[in-house]
Amino acid sequence: MNVLRTVRLVTYSKPALRMVQSRSYSDEMAFTLAAANKVFYDSANIRQVDVPSFSGAFGILPKHVPTLAVLKPGVVTVYENDGAQKKIFVSSGTVTVNEDASVQVLAEEAHPVEDLDASACRELLTSAQSQLSSASGDKDRAEAAIAVEVAEALVKAAE
Repeated sequence: MNVLRTVRLVTYSKPALRMVQSRSYSDEMAFTLAAANKVFYDSANIRQVDVPSFSGAFGILPKHVPTLAVLKPGVVTVYENDGAQKKIFVSSGTVTVNEDASVQVLAEEAHPVEDLDASACRELLTSAQSQLSSASGDKDRAEAAIAVEVAEALVKAAE
C-alpha cells in the first residue's frame, strides 16, 4: 500500500518537477532607470543594483525573484559590469523586477549623487523643516513631512 502511494506521488509530481526544472533565469540583467528629467540607463547590462524601498533596502542580481516595490527617497547604487559604481539619488518611484531578468526603476526625480550640492541640500532641509513647523492643515503638514523626508535623504546622499 505504501509503495502505491509513493508511485502516485511521483506520478503526480512529475509535471510540477518538470516545470521547476524547465524554468530558467538569465545570467544577465537588462536595467532601465528613468525619471521625468532624464533616462540614466536604457536596458543596459549591469551586474547589480541596490535600491531603497519602503519595505527595506535590497540588492538585485540576475536571477532575482520577480518583485514590485515602492522606492523611498534615497540612493540607487548601480554596479556596472566593468566594476564601475554609479550612485543616483531618487525622490520616489517604483522598482520592478521581471521574470525575464529585466529591471525597471522609474523615479519621480533622479540626480547623480556627484551633482548634489551639500550646502544647498542642507538649506532645503532647513526650509522644509520650517514649512513643517508652520503647516496648519493636514494636507499642508503631510506635504511638508514628505518634503522633510526627501530633504533629509538628499542631505545624507550629498555628504
